[in-house]
Amino acid sequence: MIGKNSILVLVLILTSYMYVSGQIDLNQQPWIHGSIDCEKNTDKPIQVVKYNKNTWILRQNKCTNYEAPFMFLFLGKEKGLLMDTGATKEIEKFPLQKTVASIINTWEKQQNKKIKLIVGHTHKHGDHYAADEQFKNKPNTKVVGLEKSNIIDFFKFTNWPNDIVNFDLGSRSLKIIPIPGHQESSIAVYDTSSKLLLTGDTFYPGRLYVEDWLSFKLSIERLVDFSKNNAISHILGNHIEMSRANGVDYPIGSTYQPEEQKLPLTVEDLKTLKFALKDLGDKPRRKVLKRFIIYPN
Repeated sequence: MIGKNSILVLVLILTSYMYVSGQIDLNQQPWIHGSIDCEKNTDKPIQVVKYNKNTWILRQNKCTNYEAPFMFLFLGKEKGLLMDTGATKEIEKFPLQKTVASIINTWEKQQNKKIKLIVGHTHKHGDHYAADEQFKNKPNTKVVGLEKSNIIDFFKFTNWPNDIVNFDLGSRSLKIIPIPGHQESSIAVYDTSSKLLLTGDTFYPGRLYVEDWLSFKLSIERLVDFSKNNAISHILGNHIEMSRANGVDYPIGSTYQPEEQKLPLTVEDLKTLKFALKDLGDKPRRKVLKRFIIYPN
């Protein structure tokens, strides 16, 4: 005879299994990657991938902009957070606000509630905030400013860049981690629900452009330290620039990347970056590794 406690444990196990199995395998997920002739490209301007029941990953078509940045949407019971708005401002070429609104409207109908959308940014570079204007003055929408001071004020940092602050979407807690170095207002976002860690242009399978060498090294150390106490399922940056061949990147401006490396990086990859930066010392130097390239500006 099965006792009540045993039944409860079984239910918890099954619930956990259903949650995990409800997520797609990002290591197998194909992404739109442009065309040899963009005039003949038939992909949508935005690829929308539902990671789980309240998380979406979007990628801009390389034929609308070669940067092809990724954007991320997290929904909670009270708020949603969209990280980044891509590299194109024109609605007719890149209808990001309409795409995000469609996702949220469908979710709200299923949940029978309304939520507020926060539009944030991993950092202040043009290929990550070009479509901000599409969201401004929209109902239930707040666009966070791009300057470091705007981020400090909005997320209520008191000791930048050493703080890690919580941002609650309503029964879904995110951790906001300052990671200056690529750009002074760079942040990482950790979702305690999915265990995804967003690292913007600071860490991704591509050319890791470093603006401030010391700050960048300290930020990577901060992320490695964070990983020691927080389980991380995938590390997701904003671009793919590397091919599947170790250490080989696509040229800047490529609109066709048929053999892209997969998007997710791992904690071991992050540690590899930390040790490489340590070996390089205090003098900024370029170094090619298997899955990314350290690239001082």
